Amino acid sequence: MSKFILAAMVAILLFGSYLFISTQTGLVEPVGRLALVKLSNPDMFPNRPHPEVLAQYAEKRGSKCALVVHFAGDSNYRQFKQGNVTIIELAMVDPEGLRTDIDWGEVISTFVLGPDFSKYNYRADGIEFDNLDDALDYVEKLAKKKGQEGPIPMVNHGNVRTGEIFLNPGCGFPLYVQIVWKEYGRFAAYYYIVRGLIEPYFNNPYAFYEISHASSLQKLYNQGDLDYT
Repeated sequence: MSKFILAAMVAILLFGSYLFISTQTGLVEPVGRLALVKLSNPDMFPNRPHPEVLAQYAEKRGSKCALVVHFAGDSNYRQFKQGNVTIIELAMVDPEGLRTDIDWGEVISTFVLGPDFSKYNYRADGIEFDNLDDALDYVEKLAKKKGQEGPIPMVNHGNVRTGEIFLNPGCGFPLYVQIVWKEYGRFAAYYYIVRGLIEPYFNNPYAFYEISHASSLQKLYNQGDLDYT
């Protein structure tokens, strides 16, 4: 075995150990993308498919809470119970209004320079925060009240309203990147971005149904035919 390969293996081992230790002591466990398209609307609502999947994951981890991050629409993003798990919702709010497309300029800038934490506001339980620190402080205090011990499993909602579901990482992805970058740094963010993008194919039992029916589900959603009350 060459010295280069040995050094690379040691570096990977050390980096993996760092990630494991840091996430065990951090606020969140970055899990990744939850969904690809909506199966119902509202999707993040008690006893709907995607919250059930997330709650099952959290319970397996011994977690009392799970965190779903969004790109804000008109919801208040209120917490709710799914079985024994409290689902906490946190949204990034663009002052310029709702967007569902990808700003590739911002993607490249984030990858090279890091996230712009001054650009967005944040919303949870109908409360508006003008910075991410205050928003995460609220999430942490809320989780502790619910009995949370250890990191909170965190997913980005992931649904795509129109267009390509593979190229577009879905609702909440920019906030997911911001939080991971802030909590664990640049290189951990790169790792969790890649891992998070493949997450649905391992832990979402609806993933292949969503893939094979994506355009139909998107059409039904945009026509209001997935709406439930």
